[in-house]
Amino acid sequence: MRLEQYIHLAEHTLSSVGDFRRWGASRFAAARLDFSQGQQNPRAEADLILARALHLEPEDLGDFSNARLLPEEKHLVLNHFYQREILRRPAAYITGEAWFAGLRFMVDERVLIPRSLIEPFIEEGFAPWVDETRVRRILEIGTGSGCMAITLALRFPHADVDAVDISPDALNVARANVLQHGLEDQVQLYQSDLFSALGGQRYDLIISNPPYVDAAAMAELPPEYTHEPRLALAAGTDGLECLLPLLEQAPQHLEAGGVLIVETGDAEIALSEQRPELPLIWLEHPAGGSGVFLMTT
Repeated sequence: MRLEQYIHLAEHTLSSVGDFRRWGASRFAAARLDFSQGQQNPRAEADLILARALHLEPEDLGDFSNARLLPEEKHLVLNHFYQREILRRPAAYITGEAWFAGLRFMVDERVLIPRSLIEPFIEEGFAPWVDETRVRRILEIGTGSGCMAITLALRFPHADVDAVDISPDALNVARANVLQHGLEDQVQLYQSDLFSALGGQRYDLIISNPPYVDAAAMAELPPEYTHEPRLALAAGTDGLECLLPLLEQAPQHLEAGGVLIVETGDAEIALSEQRPELPLIWLEHPAGGSGVFLMTT
């Protein structure tokens, strides 16, 4: 279906905020969209897209339920609904924003939509494994939008944070987010394939959410994931294409007593089978399961 057909389908029958909320939620549910990158259900996703198009917060929509949209507002909302339903573009890319650890970040197709199993552990300061009073230098590998580096900088305000990514496009997004949060004096960005641009620098804490999706899983991802940079997801046949080099190189960049924390997702099993001798501590996620390991020097 073309955009013009999609708009014509609804613009003359929908008029109020309430109409668009119901229509969007119904269409998204009927289309069986995947919501794992966003608001987790059709109603919340439709509300977010509608609210942002009208320069509102989703929680404000109820107060304007009977308000009638102007013709240009209808076209904009339906354009955004079309992108989500027909093109399967994730809501975060449509609205240009995503949330991580309670913070808002600018995002687009140059970076992954912020999400990480490491998030709750950052909020806890990685206790009891990390003594935050001793953390002076932090490194994030594969920063993408910069969301994790920024969250780390705010959680460890006395630490300098270096963040690297192999993609110059991703670093441009990260740079904008660092400036937005006023952390340009604390967070430094580098283009680097893992540690290649860092010389002999060492850190008290190294964090990474690297690519770890294996070939079979990549082939089965919902269409929404094709909008994300493949470079940040795909990790070869077994999901270890990035994880193994990271593990091999990290000890050379950790201070004595330093800590390495890495998200592995479903590659946890493959990693445990291939490198059973590694002294990895698997962290239990609050929602259950693991997919994140910690290693100390």
